[in-house]
Amino acid sequence: MSAVARSAAGRIGVGTEGLPEQVDVVVIGLGVTGTGVALDAATRGLSVVALDAHDLAFGTSRWSSKLVHGGLRYLARGQVGVAHESAVERGILMETTAPHLTHAVGMLLPLLPQVSRVQATLARAGFAAGDLLRRGARTTPQTLPRPSRISAAEVLALAPGLRSAGLRGGLLSWDGQLEDDARLVTCIARTAAAHGAVVRTHARVLSATGTRVEVRDEVTGGTRAISARAVINATGVWAGSLVPVRLRPSRGTHLVLRPGTLPGVRATVTVPVPGSLNRYVMVLPQPDGQFYVGLTDEPVDGDVIPDVPEPSEAEIGFLLDVVSAAFDRPLRRDDVVGAYAGLRPLLDSDGSTADLSREHAVLTSETGVITVVGGKLTTYRKMAEDAVDATGLAPERCVTATMPLLGAAPRAALAALEAPPRLVRRFGTEADYVLGDARAKSGLSDAELLAPIADGIPVTLAELIFGVTHEGAHDVADLLERRTRVGLVDADLAAATPAAERALAIARG
Repeated sequence: MSAVARSAAGRIGVGTEGLPEQVDVVVIGLGVTGTGVALDAATRGLSVVALDAHDLAFGTSRWSSKLVHGGLRYLARGQVGVAHESAVERGILMETTAPHLTHAVGMLLPLLPQVSRVQATLARAGFAAGDLLRRGARTTPQTLPRPSRISAAEVLALAPGLRSAGLRGGLLSWDGQLEDDARLVTCIARTAAAHGAVVRTHARVLSATGTRVEVRDEVTGGTRAISARAVINATGVWAGSLVPVRLRPSRGTHLVLRPGTLPGVRATVTVPVPGSLNRYVMVLPQPDGQFYVGLTDEPVDGDVIPDVPEPSEAEIGFLLDVVSAAFDRPLRRDDVVGAYAGLRPLLDSDGSTADLSREHAVLTSETGVITVVGGKLTTYRKMAEDAVDATGLAPERCVTATMPLLGAAPRAALAALEAPPRLVRRFGTEADYVLGDARAKSGLSDAELLAPIADGIPVTLAELIFGVTHEGAHDVADLLERRTRVGLVDADLAAATPAAERALAIARG
């Protein structure tokens, strides 16, 4: 199948119309794990239906730090197996499956007066151990450079505005960063569809056993049943709504800052939390120029899991206070133009949520539903492999470790593409296909399709139209909250809504 044919086949639908009555595998949940399961099963020759009550990346998968972690934080907690698995999966993601959606990002620890000599020594040892993880995972230094000690002048070149008084230089390590976590989920879902999976948004599973699900179309209200040889529950923190499972969710909050808030900052700045040897708050520069500041780790109490978690003012204040200690100009509450919180689906055990293992587990309920929980975004592919293995149905071995996602190519090939740079960043080798699809649907010129949809919002009409025609977007929220991240800032959401409405009208002809 040609690249264009794969792109055309990689379409996601809305609702339940036309769903098959019987398949090998039903996957519930279209976050990074559920879409990964759909792709793994489809590429092993199984017939697959993958469903979500809301949308792609509606839950935890869109609320991450947008990092592809190599496992250093887990190594510091003695979780050696988790650390190694993270490093291996980071290398696969950055070098094989999604080079177009990932890049190296510098992780800068400025050696400010509040960073003690003991902390600095521990950090240097940690970075050296992290580099051993990288080498053990066979990730090249061209993808992730080796860590280094840098001078105070070099620190300030990477992060202007840091306090220079008492600055002793800095430690610079490297990790992976995503273009966007929801974009990765969308790419995995479309790749699964290109390999034959039927992927549907706005299709809620009302009940499930190991061989049958009842589904409601959230657009029309109609219901139907699907029989399956296996049912996999990949709904994360909401897994307990379908089968009994013990989770202890924790909330991680991030702040959103405008590009001008910290001018010139080009590396992720890590600032130690007072009173802790190994807790840090990060200032994360984003591809579109914004900054995210995060993150917290707060236990979530209560039996009801909200669809969209809300950051608390206490968390916002905590993050501002920690970061402000490192910069000449303290951050203020009115610098925060948006904030978001995600819930981690941690397996229940004794201890604080910050200390719980990030290992994943594959569990089978009394009714036969296979549930995959725990883990993290970086290791989604391995979680999916283990879940499909648990069905006992796969006639072939897993191939996703060596299979590029739609749009993926070596970095040199991506750099050589003669296509709009923003579309290359977000769609890789599919950039021209995305533009061509929008051109064919709209009849508009390339200049109109590639222009920013509003002042200060670099999103283009072309990608919004593609979000409807190929990516299962049903409404304005799907386009602006998940296909793009405009909705993180309320003022931007209001400014971009007319363009999203226009894209929906064009795509529906």
